[in-house]
Amino acid sequence: MDIAQLISKCKKRNREAQKELYVKYAPLFLSICKRYMRHTEDAEDALIQGFHKILTKIDQYSGGGSFEGWMRRIIVNECLMSLRKQNNFKMQVEINNIDIGSTVTVEDRLAYEDLLKVMDKLPTGYRTVFNLYVIEGYKHREIAEILDISINTSKSQLILAKKRMQSLIKKNYEINVSQSG
Repeated sequence: MDIAQLISKCKKRNREAQKELYVKYAPLFLSICKRYMRHTEDAEDALIQGFHKILTKIDQYSGGGSFEGWMRRIIVNECLMSLRKQNNFKMQVEINNIDIGSTVTVEDRLAYEDLLKVMDKLPTGYRTVFNLYVIEGYKHREIAEILDISINTSKSQLILAKKRMQSLIKKNYEINVSQSG
């Protein structure tokens, strides 16, 4: 069944089509949820809540733009709503007080699972801004609006996240080298 037929049947509340949609997209969206949520159970909860919204609001999908993109936005928003309930994103750090250091893009070379492990060690604010900016492609202005923080806080959270990731990666590398040597 092609995606247009699947959407049409889901709009008619066809259970088989809903199941097919879930089976097709759940693995992708669970991996997105895991990037935002520290615990697998929380990621699974966000996935289920997100799919519930997708299936109950599928009539709002007009057909303009990517259906996968429309669903992705719902899933990401569900993760963010869950994080907002659990955390305070209002932490303020002035960007001019941060030592940026060298900009190594080690995260580009990490395997996905390794990246998740490093991201799990980040504070929630750092991890969330990193996800939204680096992986989802949001601008700092958009992140500030989504999380109800200032643009400078978004920028500083990203810089601090990258810096912390570099430190964690370097530390992990040093441990692995000393164990293998």
